[in-house]
Amino acid sequence: MNLLVTGAAGFIGSRYVRTLLAADAPDAADAPRITVLDALTYAGTLDNLELDHPRLEFVHGDIRDADLVGKLTAGADQVVHFAAESHVDRSILTASDFVLTNVLGTQVLLDAALRHGVDTFVHVSTDEVYGSIASGSATEEYPLEPSSPYSASKASSDLLALAYHRTHGLDVRVTRCSNNYGPHQFPEKVIPLFVTNLLDGAKVPLYGDGLNVRDWLYVDDHCAGIDLVRTRGRAGEVYNIGGGTELTNKDLTGLLLEACGAGWDRVEHVEDRKGHDLRYSVDWTKARDELGYRPRHDFTTGLAETVAWYRDNRAWWEPLKQRVSGGKP
Repeated sequence: MNLLVTGAAGFIGSRYVRTLLAADAPDAADAPRITVLDALTYAGTLDNLELDHPRLEFVHGDIRDADLVGKLTAGADQVVHFAAESHVDRSILTASDFVLTNVLGTQVLLDAALRHGVDTFVHVSTDEVYGSIASGSATEEYPLEPSSPYSASKASSDLLALAYHRTHGLDVRVTRCSNNYGPHQFPEKVIPLFVTNLLDGAKVPLYGDGLNVRDWLYVDDHCAGIDLVRTRGRAGEVYNIGGGTELTNKDLTGLLLEACGAGWDRVEHVEDRKGHDLRYSVDWTKARDELGYRPRHDFTTGLAETVAWYRDNRAWWEPLKQRVSGGKP
């Protein structure tokens, strides 16, 4: 079986590919051959991939390149689509790259998948499409109320993907995850940004009063959920994938300070982000009941392992931090 994975030089996609390629992965003898398509924008790096693995082929290219995408999907049985511009702050500064990649790029992939008879198309999305949740948790039927250009572009691509199922019968399955964390996350996101700043003796920027709430999901649990959707999910369905640990940004900051041996004097309060959603929360009962999904990593252990990884892997993140400056959570 041939699997095309887009955006797999980034954080979550690369973890997903490494999991499938692992020698001790379930059913490894029958594991798919994987083609990775990635444009290697600033947040992607080949250091995230095992390029010498016999079941992996890397192709440098853009998901908006219809000719290239057509050639790759012609040889693919399934597509798992991670590729996206994903940093909210950047989308607020300039939205064009988000619309072009997240919406147009997804449409190019869907057209190619339909044209070449791809069996299954898994579209990886985000809980941010639901917008801020005052109480309770969003089920998959919750209305989409995105706040940022990033989340609006992801909501658009979700609806486009589902439309290809309803109109053309393409087997599309959509996942919406909560905030991911873990090794190999690009150091502009809040956890690696704060950890690397603290390890360097720098301050960390905390938005507003720090009371915005996020649900935290260890990347390996997310990848396991995605593969359950790929292998057991139903066509035309959306599946929420949550972590089960809701924290305010202030509480998260306190845990990171403690893990890095730093005090609150290292925190710089900064002006709140425009349109900053107060709380995200997803109900993942559907994935649990239909697919057997459950997050396996408790947050305390996962965070400790993540901090330790960044402490031990400066050679990975220091060059990446030089690509960006002034990142905020």
